[in-house]
Amino acid sequence: MSDTRAGGGAGSADGSGRAGAIDPEQWTRISAELDVLLELSPGARTARLGEVGREDPALAGELRRLLALEDESEKFLAEPVLPPSGLVVAGSEVGPYRLERLLGEGGMGQVWLAARADGLYQRRVALKLLRPGLADSDLRLRFTREREILGRLAHPHIARLLDAGISNSGLPYLALERVDGIPITDYCREHGTSLDERLAMFFQVCDAVSHAHANLVVHRDLKPSNILVTPAGEVRLLDFGIAKLLDRDPAPDRTRTGSRAFTLHYAAPEQLRGEPVSAMTDVYSLGVVLHELLTGVRPYRPARNTDAALEEAILLHEPIRPSVAVSSGAGGRWLGEDEGARRRYARRLSGDLDNIVSKALAKDPADRYASVEALAQDLHRHVGGRPVHARPPRLGYRFGKFVTRHRWPLATGSLVSLVVLVALGLVAWQAGQSSREIVRAQVMQAFMVGVLESLGDRGDARVGLDELLDRTVERAERQLADQPLPSAEVLAVVARVRLAREEPAEAAAVLARQQRLLRSMEDVPAGLALQSSLLQGRLLAMRGDGEGCLATMRVHEALAGREQARLPAQVAGFHAQMGHCHRLAGELQQARVNYERALALRRKPGGTVADEVESLVDLAALHTDAGRPGTALMELRAARKRLHDGGAPDHPVQAYIDRELARVRGGEDARTLVTGGPRE
Repeated sequence: MSDTRAGGGAGSADGSGRAGAIDPEQWTRISAELDVLLELSPGARTARLGEVGREDPALAGELRRLLALEDESEKFLAEPVLPPSGLVVAGSEVGPYRLERLLGEGGMGQVWLAARADGLYQRRVALKLLRPGLADSDLRLRFTREREILGRLAHPHIARLLDAGISNSGLPYLALERVDGIPITDYCREHGTSLDERLAMFFQVCDAVSHAHANLVVHRDLKPSNILVTPAGEVRLLDFGIAKLLDRDPAPDRTRTGSRAFTLHYAAPEQLRGEPVSAMTDVYSLGVVLHELLTGVRPYRPARNTDAALEEAILLHEPIRPSVAVSSGAGGRWLGEDEGARRRYARRLSGDLDNIVSKALAKDPADRYASVEALAQDLHRHVGGRPVHARPPRLGYRFGKFVTRHRWPLATGSLVSLVVLVALGLVAWQAGQSSREIVRAQVMQAFMVGVLESLGDRGDARVGLDELLDRTVERAERQLADQPLPSAEVLAVVARVRLAREEPAEAAAVLARQQRLLRSMEDVPAGLALQSSLLQGRLLAMRGDGEGCLATMRVHEALAGREQARLPAQVAGFHAQMGHCHRLAGELQQARVNYERALALRRKPGGTVADEVESLVDLAALHTDAGRPGTALMELRAARKRLHDGGAPDHPVQAYIDRELARVRGGEDARTLVTGGPRE
């Protein structure tokens, strides 16, 4: 129930809250604004007073004085409009409940925090009473109707009716579930919720209202103060006090000449005109709530801050589109002063969400959504990337939605088509390359045999690995001086071994010699270029230089893309090392992209289980970096099982997995494995 303590109180008041000399028109404006301000949190109240002050400084000053009086005096605005019966005070009993404190008042009654007093069980409830001293038969009828309505509604997002009855003094009461929550707009403002979170809460509201409509109940006063959100983020719909049973009371709602049974800011045009209400009336109110959730402001900004001007806007003017409200600076204030964020958010609202809100806020009920379910379904279509019914079904719009919704399959299909075309073009080129590859392989074979034979000739076949590597480099410079390509490949083999032995200084010297050879060549084979870039990146990563690693490898990133069909193993290794560089630089999302590319290539025919498992371990390591050790452990165990199932339990990558498992369990420095897993 909304708190309308100021609704019949003083406009200019002293400490006792007695009315002063204010003309009726001025009080109408003060009363309307005061009702709004009393429902807001302190921060939102300050912001609203600032808006009013820019339009009407005198009105803002009067409102601040009244609010200050309320803060200074516990009695100010704390008394009901009519004096309560002596029986309805804190501590008195109503039926089996003992009243503890007044929670709020509305046009038809009071809500008390009460506890069960008959000893049957312990429970605190929100006890709703017909306003003491009022004997109006219409108010009693509405109260009785609410009891019947709530008795018919059973939904997790509607406050439950726990008990109902009449006290010994003849006072009707409803015992409702006590909801520990705040209005949905205040919750979003205080928690800085995202657009997706706001829509998720709005879906809960729609579900609750749809349940009421299925029971032939129209709420007729949907507004943020009747939609509370618990600390757990669950929505609870309150206050069916003015709801209308469609199957019991089909007569028009005559509220224009009497007291209003709705809140003006959220009222539909037909309510202002005194016409019959229907489910589309709640659709309109939900449209206002949705607009406020999306933007933080209501859809109308009348020229004058009066009820008459607001009624005129609701009846005659078009609502401000959410994207316009945000881009103009009126809405989206939780985004702060970041104009870029405001523009991006406005672009998200433009289009589908603008049209959905506009359809819900149509002046003519026939132009709105036919039901709350239809409104919710259109929002679900937007979230799912499908065309919404609020927009004309133009071919370009529907095609754009299709492309957006299936962008990855389409991109993959296009890439596959491109790879096929490139592969066909490479067939002829590969035929010419094959003879040169054979010659180079023969030269390499003869060289390595010569290295090994030279050891036997000298009688030192047991020479250490370091000396063997040094002799290999020296022999390559002598025997392959006129053949730079085989010489560069020999140096690549030596560099790989040096890096695997974690000897960065020696590896750097070898790679420097290789780079001089590559610069002297006019046509460097793609495989050798990718391998050289990979080794340079691994060296820089070993030294902790993530940015340098990325800068070096990006030079050949386009080449890797062109060669992935012809050289999948080399390109997979290139992407894996790029992922290590991104990870070292703290760019985890881009690291994941490169690791997944490597995994996809290694899972193709011709790939090895060990290489596939290495990529799985790389991906698991990202979960550790992101603070999800449980997920990392689960994926590491799955990788180990894949290695064993693939028939390679003794592969060196097993040690890599064990080392990563130990790091996750023991909290080892995350940089220790950024240079990658076993490569030799």
